[in-house]
Amino acid sequence: MSRARTARRIAAGAAYGGGGLGLVGVAAVGLVLAEVQFAKRTVGTGLGDPPRADGLYGSEFGGSQPGDPGAGPLRLAMMGDSTAAGLGVHRARQTPAALLASGLAAVAERPVELRNVALSGAMSDDLDRQTGLLLDGSGPPPDVCVIMIGANDVTRRMPPTQSVRYLTSAVRRLRLAGCEVVVGTCPDLGTIEPVYQPLRWLARRVSRQLAAAQTIGVVALGARTISMGDLLGPEFAANPREMFGPDSYHPSAEGYATAAMAILPTVCAALSLWPESDRLDVSRNEDVLPVAKAASAAAGQAGTEVSAARGPWALLKYRRRRRVPTDHHPAPDRVAESPVAGS
Repeated sequence: MSRARTARRIAAGAAYGGGGLGLVGVAAVGLVLAEVQFAKRTVGTGLGDPPRADGLYGSEFGGSQPGDPGAGPLRLAMMGDSTAAGLGVHRARQTPAALLASGLAAVAERPVELRNVALSGAMSDDLDRQTGLLLDGSGPPPDVCVIMIGANDVTRRMPPTQSVRYLTSAVRRLRLAGCEVVVGTCPDLGTIEPVYQPLRWLARRVSRQLAAAQTIGVVALGARTISMGDLLGPEFAANPREMFGPDSYHPSAEGYATAAMAILPTVCAALSLWPESDRLDVSRNEDVLPVAKAASAAAGQAGTEVSAARGPWALLKYRRRRRVPTDHHPAPDRVAESPVAGS
């Protein structure tokens, strides 16, 4: 069965209450579980809590007059799992949320207020709680929210239809509140070095099918997706000591910066801030495709954006990455950096 067809079935099951559609054969489950346990022992854990990066970024861009459309900071939220939280780095400004806030402030030339409610170890069933924290009525909703989720759903065997259902429910609530949404889809777990065959092949297949199904589900709600895929795979293979964090699983500061560079253009496009339009660039093989085909193509090529076009069609774009501020930039205002193990 093609990836596009499988992703359609998963998304349809999520939308219409279908049961858990398995992505691998039952005969492979025992082998997969044995390999997963071995990979977990090889990878290890032992990291402390990620540093908190909430606060105001780009305060030097303040000064809008009251009543101006640009008055006040842009509100950026981050939801998801340990990757969204920034597990594995020591400083708040090294987390992907902080990098995105700094980059967004530079592009918009406006301050950015960041709130990160991501939780290490979270699966998609935690998105309801996280969404509630952002929409609790104590303040205006975010202007844009970035969600990075899916890896734990795969490793802990959450049925993919449930995974997509939880994600689309969260996206629907955010969109109804007037928030733009960008989803970093499930990463390709087949790129993790301690994962061996045949688990590597199975992990890649399952990850990409879930990523495609996530795209189908959320694009229908007006969100945009950016494929994480094997985004860090080539960099990790070439520079494992630089790109991996201390647990040999989560990204290092350089790894998170690579991911943030891929996400930032889509965040800016969602807020109509990116200089590139949503028109096709045929020189870069961009296209308008049926949503399922666009989702399948994006899942196989990291850094690919999918957004709604018209009817059952979606726009497949390869935006140029934007370099984001890193350690040499000043720390944000009102950020409490919490220590992590080994810092």
